[in-house]
Amino acid sequence: MRLQNKVAIITGGSRGIGYATAEKFLQEGATVVITASSKETAEKAANKLIAAYPQARISGISPDLSNLESVRTAFQEVAQTYGTIDILVNNAGVSESTPLGAYTEELFDKVMDLNVKGVFNATRAAVEYMEKQGSGVVLSTSSMVSRDGQPAGFAYPASKFAVNGMTLSWARELGPKGIRVNAVAPGITETDMMKAVPKEVIEPMVRQIPLRRMGQPEDIANAFAFLASDEAAYITGVVLHVDGLART
Repeated sequence: MRLQNKVAIITGGSRGIGYATAEKFLQEGATVVITASSKETAEKAANKLIAAYPQARISGISPDLSNLESVRTAFQEVAQTYGTIDILVNNAGVSESTPLGAYTEELFDKVMDLNVKGVFNATRAAVEYMEKQGSGVVLSTSSMVSRDGQPAGFAYPASKFAVNGMTLSWARELGPKGIRVNAVAPGITETDMMKAVPKEVIEPMVRQIPLRRMGQPEDIANAFAFLASDEAAYITGVVLHVDGLART
């Protein structure tokens, strides 16, 4: 098992890509802590995983990711309970498709507070423990739109451009301290969010993918597991596109 004896925190771990990543990490031997927007949601997802993996160590927490002290307090409890924090997966995020003319400051702030500030806060809190032990892995969920943009809802691709920038900058800063920093950029992935999109919108997009299918949450989880493991010990500052597309 590639993540044996590692302690991982996965934000936005109650569903979709985050939940699949939590499950994959458990299969690889990690202790997993998932975060969600409410304590009830976090504990419900954690209990579901406990039922499937009764020998695993898993718990759920619900810090306010937009508030550094809330995150620090929650992560301190994780470290006190499990002894360390080895892996952080910044997966929590929000997407939307509001046209520019209808965009409000409040909506812009909502996207940035979670997708950018939340990534900063969680990384800032986790790195405090990683620096002390001289090792650690920080991973973040980017998106194919961080490269391609999207026709509406500009704050989402802007936030993912920011994730890429933080990934590259932190990789340079934290590498000498034994901490690797990478991101995974999913393409069209079959999550609850995509299930709400009409077929007539999805099908033309899928036809443009050489592999002729949408990604599954497990495809993204597999990439995270690889990057979290020692098999990726010489990889840092990478934004890995997992989107089925042929790219140069």
